[in-house]
Amino acid sequence: MENQKVDVHYNHTDSCKAARWTAKESYQFMSARPWEEVLDFYSNVVKGQLSLSQLFGTKICTDDDTETKEVSDAVEDKSGRWERVTFKIILSYNGSSFDGWQKQPGLNTVQELVESTLGIFVDERKAQQLKEKCKPLEGCAVVAGRTDKGVSAIGQVCSFYTWRKDIKPFHIKDAVNNIGPGKLRVLSVSEVSRVFHPNFSAQWRRYLYIFPLNEGENKEQSRQSEKKFENLNSKENHELSDGCGQSIGMKNVENFITSENGGLEGGNKPRNFTIFRLNQLLQQLEGKLLSYRMFARDTKASRSIGPPTECFMYRARAAEARLPCYDHGERIKVMCVELVANRFLRKMVRVLVATSIREAAAGAEDDALLQLMDATCRRATAPPAPPCGLCLVDVGYTEFNPLNCLIP
Repeated sequence: MENQKVDVHYNHTDSCKAARWTAKESYQFMSARPWEEVLDFYSNVVKGQLSLSQLFGTKICTDDDTETKEVSDAVEDKSGRWERVTFKIILSYNGSSFDGWQKQPGLNTVQELVESTLGIFVDERKAQQLKEKCKPLEGCAVVAGRTDKGVSAIGQVCSFYTWRKDIKPFHIKDAVNNIGPGKLRVLSVSEVSRVFHPNFSAQWRRYLYIFPLNEGENKEQSRQSEKKFENLNSKENHELSDGCGQSIGMKNVENFITSENGGLEGGNKPRNFTIFRLNQLLQQLEGKLLSYRMFARDTKASRSIGPPTECFMYRARAAEARLPCYDHGERIKVMCVELVANRFLRKMVRVLVATSIREAAAGAEDDALLQLMDATCRRATAPPAPPCGLCLVDVGYTEFNPLNCLIP
């Protein structure tokens, strides 16, 4: 007898457990989208043909070199290691063209492409060391945050140092821009203090998730869904609980086919959500230092408990927008989610977006995301949303300014 796969689901105990999607249902809902439009938008932004300002219809000021907190090297005699020159590089890249940032054997990664180009700028001593170890001539690029396969970046920050004094910022910018036209673009290169570190010096990171909406979502279908549940709760019907805090009339019981475990069948669960409701759920996270271990994936055991899982969320908002097209074609409707925090765990943004959509559709309480922080298993949260919708917008090295936001 063949072994059949058994799906194990988390046993939610709140009033909306019957209406909540399973991991498979959540994955299917997230995948059935016109993601090609989002990929085209990110590609055009990387090329410089479109911008986030066109997406939101307002002028957006993201972190740049002028906002980098410069720290002077308090050493008069700059010899030895203090003699080296450090460069800060801000670059953008199209996630669909790479297998993520981190260098991996046999894969096309951003790090490998950048470091192979920076190899021409290393000093003679470093070049000789690499030659003796039979290693390729490459520079070392330290990054603010590693992005997964398919995730784009508009303001990724990395640094590179060398002992050569003849290297100027425009040399690095021109060299990197020539290796991946249309896929990778350097926005700026500047000389910074030796103590600058793209990751450890950063005070916050900003991610944007663009979720394409199918025709009729968020407004028309959502109003119909709300009206449907209002009708089920009307006084003229006999009361029967549907497991989500609503009473189902006897005339409407046939519309809610339950599964063996007491939940609603996938085809009868709510399939729509309002951005207004999702925004309410996200705002509960703002201004709080919380452990997001339930929203992380593929983390080491040592980083699954305690302070390593804690993140302070400065901004968590959602809003509707129209995706601009380079060829002036039809602008599709999308939901944009902006998340700004001092740090993010692995796949945390994608899990948080998918879980927020699931909870909004199920009609969960305002503190649903906060309640999930205390769950005992990561199956309590939804599987990660597709990576193609995610983009690292910028990294800040000064105190976060609440007025400098994508979504008001």
